[in-house]
This record gives sequence, structure tokens and C-alpha cells, in this order.
Amino acid sequence: MAAIYPDLAGKVVLVTGGASGIGAAITRHFARQKSTVVFFDIKTEEGTRLARELSGEGLSAHFYTVDLTDIAALRRGIAEARKAHGPFNILVNNAAHDERHPTETVEPAYWDERIAVNLKHQFFAVQAVLPDMKQAKAGVIINFGSTTWLAGQGGMAAYSASKAGVLGLTRSLARDYGPYNIRVNAIAPGWIMTERQLEKWLTPEGEAELMNRQCLKRKLMPDELARFTVFLASEEASACTAQQYVVDGGWV
Repeated sequence: MAAIYPDLAGKVVLVTGGASGIGAAITRHFARQKSTVVFFDIKTEEGTRLARELSGEGLSAHFYTVDLTDIAALRRGIAEARKAHGPFNILVNNAAHDERHPTETVEPAYWDERIAVNLKHQFFAVQAVLPDMKQAKAGVIINFGSTTWLAGQGGMAAYSASKAGVLGLTRSLARDYGPYNIRVNAIAPGWIMTERQLEKWLTPEGEAELMNRQCLKRKLMPDELARFTVFLASEEASACTAQQYVVDGGWV
């Protein structure tokens, strides 16, 4: 049974990339806290199905098809959701794509696209919800990074660079908006067993490396990230800001 944080009831939460994987687990957990959850994704079928599932449980979950790399569309989505559900109290910048790429083949357009899908939208989502939080003199922003750059993982330099940038973004925002009682933190997940990871990357060799390098000799699941995210958004973490929290089973 997951912990319940009464202060999250009624809060308006935006989760990016909330239709599948870690994002879907985060969407579910906030909805079960009785928050009003708005979630954006390009995966229309998965998002619609998740919203229907949670609404069927009597929970408040609202899906919008939004391409986060289109900043104008991101701004429109936030404005429409605000009009429908009220000002935002919590932002979870979860969306990302960990596509592997050999450095020798990376072209400028591909580099820009990796930054757009993994870092740029985080800044502009923050920018769009800041007026709500500044007016309320309260808010929580949680940016998702990665342990790839901490572990020195190869084969994905543009992804790792963008995820390293998440920590700089987080600490700068925390400094600027702490006077408004806005907390800004980052979460750096390790290897979390989403459907995508299981289908694409969990080879026998990969699983052997996982069991060798993690302190915890088991697979980590999306719900474990979601439970920590909800805790960090709650008043139980009221003194926590400007930090990156590694949730990786002790890999790095």
C-alpha cells in the first residue's frame, strides 16, 4: 500500500510524458492521492486509455495530446489545461527519450532534436507554470534527469549531455524561485524496468551487468520512482530543494 499525503489532495499536477512507462506510474500515483492530474504525451492511444482507466476509478486524470518539442503547442496545452482545471501547483518534467546514437553519425539537426526532447521543453514548461506558483507563493517542480552521465555510460552522448543539463537547470531555478516558496528538485533514475527497457535493452548481458553493478540485486520498477516523486512533491519534503536525488538501487 502506497503512502497517502493529504496535502496533495486537490492539487493540480502536470506530468509530461505521462502516458506510458515511468510517467504513467507517476500519473496513477498522483491521481490516487486525489490530485487533479493533467498529463501530456504524443502517445494518444495510451494516454486516452490511461485517462479512461483512472476516471473509471473515480479519479481526476485529464490527457492532452501535446508534442513537447513544439513549444507553441506546449504553451497552448498548458493554457487550455489551466482554463479547464485551474492554476498549476506541481510540475513533473518527466518526458524524455533515451535513444542510443554513435557520436560519429550525429548531425546538428539530430543534436538539436535530442536537446529538444530531453531538456528544452523542461525549461519552457517551467516558464509557463511559474506565474501560477509565484502568485500562490508556493509550488513544486520536479525535473527528471538520469544516471547515465553520472555512470559515464557511452553510446548516447547527446542524451547524457541533455540530462546533465537538467541538474544545472534545477539548481538555477531553485535559487531564483525559492523566495516564492517554490521548491525545485531533480530525480535521476537508474535502470527502471519499463516496457521499453524490457523490450529493447534488457539482454542477458545487460541483466548480468545490472546484477553486478547495483547494490540491490533486483530489477527496479516504475512504481518505485512514482512513489518517491509523490513524496518529493508532498509537504513531507518541505525543506528539500536545489537537489538531485539518485534512485538507482545503488548503481552509481
